[in-house]
Amino acid sequence: MSEAVESNPLPSKGQAGADPYSIPLDRIDVSDSELFETDTHWGYFERLRKEAPVHYCADSDFGPYWSVTRFDDIVHVDKHHEIFSSERSIVLGDPAPEFPVEAGFITMDPPRHDEQRKVAQPVVAPRNLALLEPLIRERVCEILDDLPTGETFNWVDRVSIELTTRMLATLFDFPFEQRSKLTYWSDMATSSPVQTGATNVTEEQRQAALMECLEAFTVLWNERINRDPSGRLDLVTMLAHGEATKNMTPMEYLGNLMLLIVGGNDTTRNSLTGGVLALNQNPGEYQKLRDAPDLIPKMVSEIIRWQTPLAYMRRTARQDTVLDGKQIKAGDKVIMWYVSGNRDETAIHRADEFIIDRDNARHHLSFGFGIHRCMGNRLAEMQLHIVWEEILKRFQRVEVVGEPVRVRSNFVKGYLELPVRVHPW
Repeated sequence: MSEAVESNPLPSKGQAGADPYSIPLDRIDVSDSELFETDTHWGYFERLRKEAPVHYCADSDFGPYWSVTRFDDIVHVDKHHEIFSSERSIVLGDPAPEFPVEAGFITMDPPRHDEQRKVAQPVVAPRNLALLEPLIRERVCEILDDLPTGETFNWVDRVSIELTTRMLATLFDFPFEQRSKLTYWSDMATSSPVQTGATNVTEEQRQAALMECLEAFTVLWNERINRDPSGRLDLVTMLAHGEATKNMTPMEYLGNLMLLIVGGNDTTRNSLTGGVLALNQNPGEYQKLRDAPDLIPKMVSEIIRWQTPLAYMRRTARQDTVLDGKQIKAGDKVIMWYVSGNRDETAIHRADEFIIDRDNARHHLSFGFGIHRCMGNRLAEMQLHIVWEEILKRFQRVEVVGEPVRVRSNFVKGYLELPVRVHPW
């Protein structure tokens, strides 16, 4: 997140310092972003899974909403797009009427969703991932070899942000020397106080940044619309020439850009940081990794489950329906709390434990299910896999030496700072 913007925190609801079991059930509001900034949301979701797995909150900063907190119920909602629609918004708050940007094909239902997603899909197809792998490894090596030894630094800035920003620049064929803008725009896109409870910017600052993004990418669009797209797999070229996307409105184009930028940024970036933190919090698992590096593929999936980089996705009920005995009305907001489902003991054995050799490690909710399952999930896994292979070649330990600073947002479950020291072999 940019440090140049002003802090504009929403008032605290007082839940972060309270016993989750002391608050009347109907007063619990897990959309409170302070719970995530302080990492105190776990007890609230544990209680909801036990006592009200489909829970109605009548009063929040985002209006009334339903929380779906158990694994199987979340999968049901995610898979039944004919009942639970993605249109309008996939976050708790609705977009501002004066700034009607769509969030890309993730906020569309079939057939528009399928047509537009198909345009971008080849960038993460197996063949292209195989082409990207050596480039990713080269960049990981550059980043890790440049880390200082014997001094404390912020892992988020030096590794997590740097790697994901380089990857985004490659996927969009964006000017490499200006790549930091991609991180900035991604952060601004998810920093809406009225949509996700994030508090580091005002809505006016956020909208200005997104228009700056649209202007920059419109220049790239105009350059590439007149080029032969043959053999080019950058996302701007694909959108400019795709049958389902070449006639998008500017705001629809911006929405798809934000979807692809945020999608390419948050899973990898926050899982890179969350994995380092989890291994430090579980030193026995860190030693298990050093003893058996072949556990990296399972560990990567466990890190993504454990971190859950995006805490939830919203749907809107198309019709009256019943879920777990609760009457949901057409038009109601339904929130699939992936962060809760990933700790559901009824679906995941020892769900509150970080276990790097977990059986069926990819059985988690972080990528979603159904037609909206994360398009870039294999790319995210590949990047994390390469990073940990290269870390183990260089460092006996990446040591966390201070408390993490978390993002104040109910949507992005991420980090601003993680102070570390690296210890070479």
